Amino acid sequence: MNEREHPDRPAETPPNGTLDELSIDELSIYERVIPRVLRNMLVASVLLLVPAFWYYRWAGAIGFAFGAAVSYVNFRSLTRGVEGLADRIVNRNSREKGGWILLRFAVRYGLVGLAAYAIFKSSSLAFRGFLWGLCVPVVALMVEAVWEGYAAFRRTS
Repeated sequence: MNEREHPDRPAETPPNGTLDELSIDELSIYERVIPRVLRNMLVASVLLLVPAFWYYRWAGAIGFAFGAAVSYVNFRSLTRGVEGLADRIVNRNSREKGGWILLRFAVRYGLVGLAAYAIFKSSSLAFRGFLWGLCVPVVALMVEAVWEGYAAFRRTS
């Protein structure tokens, strides 16, 4: 619904977050967030590989690269899982079964745990680099938060 359908609501009142009150422009802004975060993860991974190498040498840099790759795949899988779960909740005729969605969540975290254990047993430096790599989504989301803040201030000016 838009302002034309709600004459009693002023145009500058922000929507309360329901999907039917979001405009097409706002939806397109939100749809671009996930690809931007994924791109930020790739850029942060490349940029942070140098400090990981400097601090932990080859073992840590390889662990970092593996951790960053796992976190990238994990984030992509998480977004697909959330979209599938939301589709399952909203659309009762969804072809995707709820049990498979939940199983993918559990398997994903199990695989991350197994990879961390294998790296931990092989090298403590590689494990520390791996933990750095798992933090790459945090860096990407912080960059996205700064970008959204900048964009909000730019729109109001």
